[in-house]
Amino acid sequence: MQIANNKVVTIDYVLTDDQGNVIDRSEGGRFAYLHGANNIIPGLERALDGKEKGDSLAVSIPPEEGYGQRDESLTQVVSRSAFESPDDIEVGRQFHAQSPEGQPLVITVVAVADDEVTIDGNHPLAGANLNFDISIVDVRDATEEELSHGHVHGPGGVEHA
Repeated sequence: MQIANNKVVTIDYVLTDDQGNVIDRSEGGRFAYLHGANNIIPGLERALDGKEKGDSLAVSIPPEEGYGQRDESLTQVVSRSAFESPDDIEVGRQFHAQSPEGQPLVITVVAVADDEVTIDGNHPLAGANLNFDISIVDVRDATEEELSHGHVHGPGGVEHA
């Protein structure tokens, strides 16, 4: 069965940067997603389109087809007092917020100095080439429930309580 829209795809993957450093991997836990539901980056979804169970591929996704280029307007300096717990602010801490358009954002603290905190709303992988080594473990039809929810259920997918 070929990968196409409304198929559940299960993969094993290793993601590296251009220097070969491992950024992420499926760790044998396998990653499952609903193809065509915008649950993975566009470039990776396009690269997997038409592939089949048992296929392996190496693909490099440029920033424009991954998490986009860095947008320096998303980095700003704010007062430490703007935070609920100003004494707990440290580099690397992340907060969830919304963009002016209502899109979810993860804000990362990138610097702390006296009364000022520098935050960055860019995705941590913005501006990076994403190099994937992928093995396609399974391809199946999505269930009606998965299609209505827009994501995979069960192992490798979303577990509803």
